[in-house]
Amino acid sequence: MIQLPLRIAKRHQRLARTQFAALPWRMADDGFEVCLVTSRGRGRWILPKGWPMDGVTPAQAAAIEAREEAGLLGRPEDRCLGVWSYAKSGVPHFAMVFPLRVEEALDDWPERAQRRRKWFSPARAAAKLDAPELSRMLLGFQPLPRMPASEPASQPAVS
Repeated sequence: MIQLPLRIAKRHQRLARTQFAALPWRMADDGFEVCLVTSRGRGRWILPKGWPMDGVTPAQAAAIEAREEAGLLGRPEDRCLGVWSYAKSGVPHFAMVFPLRVEEALDDWPERAQRRRKWFSPARAAAKLDAPELSRMLLGFQPLPRMPASEPASQPAVS
């Protein structure tokens, strides 16, 4: 599936109540790890997520949020792992989740003073999340093998 950049007027970007989340992951000795960040309010463990952005695909928007909220740079995948719903201030929200293979973790990033980031095994990360459907999505995630350098990536790396 190929994603096209969204075209959304600034005044309409928050009306949809749809968000794009990154599932940041990296290879580890015993499989792979997932990175979670804390929410700014209550300090719960969450995936980095944010609002639609004009001119970028949903996967790219998720990668931008991972950089801003967790200082993670990497390659987003076009495949949506699923959608989870939640209510915030009484308003329903829906978040689409996109894998992000992390290539670099920055020492400093825009929201560093407001959040913590931590790497977990998939099982530990799933146990830390509040949303059962998000936990199931994480436990069912299987990373795609790394593309050979000669093949173009479906999305440019976000930095």
